Amino acid sequence: MVKVKRRIAPIAMIAACAIALTSAAKAQDLASFEKRTTVKVLPNGLTLVICERPEAPVFSFYTLVDAGSADDPDGASGIAHMFEHMAFKGTTEIGTTDYPAEKIALAKVETTYAAYDAEYRKRVGQNAEKLAQLLKSFQDAQAEAQKYVIPNQFSQIAEENGAVGINANTTEDSTQYFWSMPSNRLELWAYLESQRIAHPVEREFYKERNVVQEERRMRSDSSPSAAWSSSSSPPPTSPIPTVAPA
Repeated sequence: MVKVKRRIAPIAMIAACAIALTSAAKAQDLASFEKRTTVKVLPNGLTLVICERPEAPVFSFYTLVDAGSADDPDGASGIAHMFEHMAFKGTTEIGTTDYPAEKIALAKVETTYAAYDAEYRKRVGQNAEKLAQLLKSFQDAQAEAQKYVIPNQFSQIAEENGAVGINANTTEDSTQYFWSMPSNRLELWAYLESQRIAHPVEREFYKERNVVQEERRMRSDSSPSAAWSSSSSPPPTSPIPTVAPA
Protein backbone atom coordinates (compact mmCIF):
# COMPACT_ATOMS: atom_id res chain seq x y z
CA MET A 1 0.00 0.00 0.00
CA VAL A 2 1.35 3.42 -0.88
CA LYS A 3 1.70 5.59 2.18
CA VAL A 4 1.17 9.31 1.74
CA LYS A 5 1.54 12.13 4.22
CA ARG A 6 -1.88 13.41 5.05
CA ARG A 7 -2.47 17.12 4.86
CA ILE A 8 -5.27 18.99 6.55
CA ALA A 9 -7.58 19.73 3.64
CA PRO A 10 -10.56 22.07 3.88
CA ILE A 11 -13.78 20.07 3.65
CA ALA A 12 -17.15 21.54 2.79
CA MET A 13 -20.31 19.57 3.51
CA ILE A 14 -23.42 20.88 1.81
CA ALA A 15 -26.60 19.41 3.31
CA ALA A 16 -30.07 20.50 2.24
CA CYS A 17 -32.55 19.54 4.95
CA ALA A 18 -35.30 19.17 2.37
CA ILE A 19 -34.69 19.23 -1.37
CA ALA A 20 -37.36 19.38 -4.04
CA LEU A 21 -37.95 21.01 -7.39
CA THR A 22 -39.21 24.58 -7.09
CA SER A 23 -40.47 27.10 -9.57
CA ALA A 24 -37.97 28.91 -11.75
CA ALA A 25 -38.99 32.23 -10.20
CA LYS A 26 -38.23 31.01 -6.68
CA ALA A 27 -34.95 29.43 -7.78
CA GLN A 28 -33.82 32.83 -9.09
CA ASP A 29 -34.78 34.68 -5.92
CA LEU A 30 -31.29 35.26 -4.52
CA ALA A 31 -32.50 37.15 -1.46
CA SER A 32 -34.78 34.27 -0.45
CA PHE A 33 -31.97 31.79 -1.07
CA GLU A 34 -29.59 33.71 1.18
CA LYS A 35 -32.15 33.83 3.99
CA ARG A 36 -32.48 30.02 3.87
CA THR A 37 -28.71 29.41 3.81
CA THR A 38 -26.53 29.02 6.88
CA VAL A 39 -22.72 28.78 6.85
CA LYS A 40 -20.87 27.39 9.87
CA VAL A 41 -17.11 26.87 10.16
CA LEU A 42 -16.15 24.34 12.84
CA PRO A 43 -12.93 24.58 14.92
CA ASN A 44 -11.34 21.79 12.85
CA GLY A 45 -11.81 23.77 9.63
CA LEU A 46 -14.86 21.84 8.42
CA THR A 47 -17.25 24.21 6.67
CA LEU A 48 -20.97 23.43 6.71
CA VAL A 49 -23.25 25.10 4.17
CA ILE A 50 -26.92 24.31 4.83
CA CYS A 51 -29.76 25.40 2.59
CA GLU A 52 -33.31 24.73 3.81
CA ARG A 53 -35.92 23.83 1.20
CA PRO A 54 -38.83 22.23 3.11
CA GLU A 55 -40.80 21.16 0.05
CA ALA A 56 -40.04 17.45 0.60
CA PRO A 57 -39.04 15.30 3.64
CA VAL A 58 -35.60 14.44 2.25
CA PHE A 59 -32.12 15.92 2.39
CA SER A 60 -29.17 15.72 0.03
CA PHE A 61 -25.54 16.26 0.95
CA TYR A 62 -22.37 16.93 -0.98
CA THR A 63 -19.05 16.53 0.79
CA LEU A 64 -16.19 18.27 -0.97
CA VAL A 65 -12.62 17.40 0.03
CA ASP A 66 -10.08 19.92 -1.24
CA ALA A 67 -7.65 17.28 -2.52
CA GLY A 68 -7.62 15.43 -5.83
CA SER A 69 -5.40 13.88 -8.48
CA ALA A 70 -3.20 16.96 -8.63
CA ASP A 71 -2.16 16.19 -5.04
CA ASP A 72 -0.97 12.65 -5.84
CA PRO A 73 2.69 12.14 -4.86
CA ASP A 74 5.21 11.88 -7.69
CA GLY A 75 5.30 8.38 -9.15
CA ALA A 76 2.09 7.33 -7.42
CA SER A 77 -0.77 8.70 -9.49
CA GLY A 78 -4.18 7.26 -8.68
CA ILE A 79 -3.85 7.60 -4.90
CA ALA A 80 -6.63 10.21 -4.64
CA HIS A 81 -8.91 7.88 -6.59
CA MET A 82 -7.93 5.00 -4.32
CA PHE A 83 -8.88 6.91 -1.20
CA GLU A 84 -12.22 7.79 -2.77
CA HIS A 85 -12.92 4.06 -3.00
CA MET A 86 -11.52 3.35 0.46
CA ALA A 87 -14.04 5.75 2.00
CA PHE A 88 -16.74 3.16 1.31
CA LYS A 89 -14.88 0.29 2.98
CA GLY A 90 -16.05 1.13 6.47
CA THR A 91 -14.47 2.27 9.71
CA THR A 92 -13.23 0.83 12.99
CA GLU A 93 -16.90 0.22 13.87
CA ILE A 94 -18.48 -0.45 10.47
CA GLY A 95 -17.51 -3.28 8.12
CA THR A 96 -15.75 -5.47 10.65
CA THR A 97 -16.61 -8.26 13.06
CA ASP A 98 -13.55 -7.69 15.27
CA TYR A 99 -11.46 -4.61 14.50
CA PRO A 100 -8.61 -5.22 17.02
CA ALA A 101 -7.97 -8.63 15.43
CA GLU A 102 -8.49 -7.25 11.92
CA LYS A 103 -5.95 -4.48 12.56
CA ILE A 104 -3.30 -7.11 13.33
CA ALA A 105 -4.27 -9.08 10.23
CA LEU A 106 -4.10 -5.96 8.03
CA ALA A 107 -0.61 -5.19 9.33
CA LYS A 108 0.49 -8.67 8.23
CA VAL A 109 -1.01 -8.06 4.79
CA GLU A 110 1.23 -4.99 4.45
CA THR A 111 4.33 -6.85 5.63
CA THR A 112 3.84 -9.78 3.28
CA TYR A 113 3.01 -7.53 0.34
CA ALA A 114 6.14 -5.43 0.89
CA ALA A 115 8.28 -8.59 0.79
CA TYR A 116 6.56 -9.86 -2.35
CA ASP A 117 6.75 -6.48 -4.09
CA ALA A 118 10.44 -6.08 -3.30
CA GLU A 119 11.24 -9.44 -4.90
CA TYR A 120 8.96 -8.77 -7.87
CA ARG A 121 10.67 -5.45 -8.64
CA LYS A 122 14.17 -6.95 -8.76
CA ARG A 123 15.65 -6.43 -12.21
CA VAL A 124 18.57 -8.73 -11.48
CA GLY A 125 18.55 -11.89 -9.42
CA GLN A 126 14.81 -12.38 -9.09
CA ASN A 127 14.11 -15.83 -7.65
CA ALA A 128 11.00 -17.37 -9.24
CA GLU A 129 10.53 -19.94 -6.47
CA LYS A 130 10.91 -17.35 -3.73
CA LEU A 131 8.54 -15.01 -5.56
CA ALA A 132 5.88 -17.73 -5.67
CA GLN A 133 6.31 -18.41 -1.95
CA LEU A 134 6.05 -14.71 -1.10
CA LEU A 135 2.92 -14.39 -3.22
CA LYS A 136 1.39 -17.35 -1.40
CA SER A 137 2.18 -15.74 1.98
CA PHE A 138 0.60 -12.49 0.83
CA GLN A 139 -2.53 -14.24 -0.44
CA ASP A 140 -2.84 -16.18 2.81
CA ALA A 141 -2.55 -12.93 4.78
CA GLN A 142 -5.28 -11.37 2.63
CA ALA A 143 -7.55 -14.34 3.18
CA GLU A 144 -7.00 -14.14 6.94
CA ALA A 145 -7.83 -10.42 7.01
CA GLN A 146 -10.90 -11.00 4.87
CA LYS A 147 -12.40 -13.21 7.60
CA TYR A 148 -13.15 -10.09 9.65
CA VAL A 149 -14.73 -8.09 6.83
CA ILE A 150 -18.45 -7.46 6.48
CA PRO A 151 -18.53 -6.55 2.76
CA ASN A 152 -20.29 -3.33 1.75
CA GLN A 153 -21.74 -2.76 5.22
CA PHE A 154 -21.23 1.01 5.05
CA SER A 155 -23.36 1.43 1.92
CA GLN A 156 -25.80 -1.21 3.10
CA ILE A 157 -26.55 0.69 6.32
CA ALA A 158 -27.21 3.86 4.33
CA GLU A 159 -29.43 2.10 1.77
CA GLU A 160 -31.44 0.28 4.45
CA ASN A 161 -32.25 3.71 5.85
CA GLY A 162 -33.47 5.12 2.55
CA ALA A 163 -30.29 6.43 0.95
CA VAL A 164 -30.36 6.79 -2.85
CA GLY A 165 -27.78 7.95 -5.35
CA ILE A 166 -24.79 6.82 -3.27
CA ASN A 167 -21.69 7.76 -5.20
CA ALA A 168 -18.41 9.68 -5.26
CA ASN A 169 -16.08 11.31 -7.74
CA THR A 170 -12.42 12.30 -7.98
CA THR A 171 -11.21 15.21 -10.10
CA GLU A 172 -7.88 16.97 -10.46
CA ASP A 173 -8.52 19.31 -7.54
CA SER A 174 -11.14 17.70 -5.31
CA THR A 175 -12.93 14.55 -4.18
CA GLN A 176 -16.71 14.55 -3.69
CA TYR A 177 -19.14 12.23 -1.88
CA PHE A 178 -22.93 12.47 -2.09
CA TRP A 179 -26.34 10.82 -1.67
CA SER A 180 -29.89 11.65 -0.52
CA MET A 181 -31.80 10.31 2.51
CA PRO A 182 -35.09 10.82 4.37
CA SER A 183 -34.84 13.90 6.60
CA ASN A 184 -35.36 11.83 9.76
CA ARG A 185 -32.06 10.05 9.04
CA LEU A 186 -29.90 13.19 9.18
CA GLU A 187 -28.30 12.13 12.48
CA LEU A 188 -27.38 8.73 11.01
CA TRP A 189 -25.81 10.42 7.98
CA ALA A 190 -23.75 12.68 10.25
CA TYR A 191 -22.46 9.61 12.11
CA LEU A 192 -21.59 7.70 8.92
CA GLU A 193 -19.89 10.62 7.22
CA SER A 194 -17.90 11.71 10.28
CA GLN A 195 -16.75 8.15 10.97
CA ARG A 196 -15.40 7.51 7.49
CA ILE A 197 -13.55 10.83 7.52
CA ALA A 198 -12.15 10.53 11.05
CA HIS A 199 -11.69 6.75 11.35
CA PRO A 200 -11.28 5.17 7.89
CA VAL A 201 -9.95 1.62 7.61
CA GLU A 202 -8.16 0.68 4.40
CA ARG A 203 -9.45 -2.87 4.30
CA GLU A 204 -9.54 -4.79 1.00
CA PHE A 205 -6.99 -2.28 -0.35
CA TYR A 206 -5.36 -4.53 -2.93
CA LYS A 207 -8.67 -5.97 -4.07
CA GLU A 208 -9.96 -2.43 -4.63
CA ARG A 209 -6.73 -1.39 -6.32
CA ASN A 210 -7.52 -3.86 -9.08
CA VAL A 211 -10.89 -2.12 -9.52
CA VAL A 212 -9.31 1.33 -9.72
CA GLN A 213 -6.72 0.15 -12.25
CA GLU A 214 -9.44 -1.40 -14.40
CA GLU A 215 -11.41 1.87 -14.29
CA ARG A 216 -8.33 3.68 -15.56
CA ARG A 217 -7.89 1.15 -18.37
CA MET A 218 -11.50 1.62 -19.46
CA ARG A 219 -11.73 5.41 -19.07
CA SER A 220 -8.23 6.55 -20.03
CA ASP A 221 -5.94 3.92 -21.52
CA SER A 222 -8.62 2.60 -23.91
CA SER A 223 -10.07 6.01 -24.79
CA PRO A 224 -8.43 8.13 -27.52
CA SER A 225 -10.09 11.25 -26.11
CA ALA A 226 -8.47 10.62 -22.72
CA ALA A 227 -4.98 9.89 -24.03
CA TRP A 228 -3.74 13.23 -22.71
CA SER A 229 -3.94 11.88 -19.16
CA SER A 230 -1.50 9.05 -19.86
CA SER A 231 1.37 11.31 -18.82
CA SER A 232 0.27 10.62 -15.26
CA SER A 233 0.61 6.90 -15.55
CA PRO A 234 0.29 4.86 -12.36
CA PRO A 235 3.47 3.25 -11.06
CA PRO A 236 4.16 -0.37 -12.02
CA THR A 237 2.50 -2.68 -9.53
CA SER A 238 2.88 -6.34 -8.82
CA PRO A 239 0.19 -8.43 -10.53
CA ILE A 240 -2.01 -9.79 -7.75
CA PRO A 241 -4.79 -12.33 -8.30
CA THR A 242 -8.01 -11.32 -6.57
CA VAL A 243 -8.49 -13.16 -3.29
CA ALA A 244 -12.05 -14.30 -2.68
CA PRO A 245 -13.54 -13.96 0.81
CA ALA A 246 -12.83 -16.98 2.98
